[in-house]
Amino acid sequence: MLKIDHRPERDKRLTTHVGLTARAFGANELWTSGTKDTKMAANIHEVSSQWGKQTFRVTTGVNWRNSAKKWKQEGGEIIHLTMYGLHVDDQIKAIRASPRNKLIIVGGPKVPAEVFSIADYNVAVGHQPHSEVAALSLFLDRLFEGSVLHQKFSDAQIEIIPSAHGKQVKGSD
Repeated sequence: MLKIDHRPERDKRLTTHVGLTARAFGANELWTSGTKDTKMAANIHEVSSQWGKQTFRVTTGVNWRNSAKKWKQEGGEIIHLTMYGLHVDDQIKAIRASPRNKLIIVGGPKVPAEVFSIADYNVAVGHQPHSEVAALSLFLDRLFEGSVLHQKFSDAQIEIIPSAHGKQVKGSD
């Protein structure tokens, strides 16, 4: 998972939410291009250590172009989530069927044009402006056919106990 052009002064919550969504919905790693942000990475690692999936990695300040090119050279494919792409429902079967490792790219308002050409798939979860978090969550849900909504992390210290009323949390103080 790659978030293009992270700007800590403007994007700290949004990028954190992209990372948390990626973690919770099945991704293994978050890379961010733009400014290096160890605080945002530490926040995601703290959540992972309490809620599980401690293996989720966060690397900030990467060069998106070099990272994407290396990904493709190593045999992976790139899925760019953009409202300008083809609808997710028209592409998800082909993406799901591909055995190649997937790098999902989300960006902000100024995604470089090169991202559109380097991507194997430009995928839209809708053709209206919306957040990267919404696009990522809907795409990953479709990719994993809803299975991520039921997953439990074996290394979680805190776990929600589903309840029709109120809050029940196992392991919290």
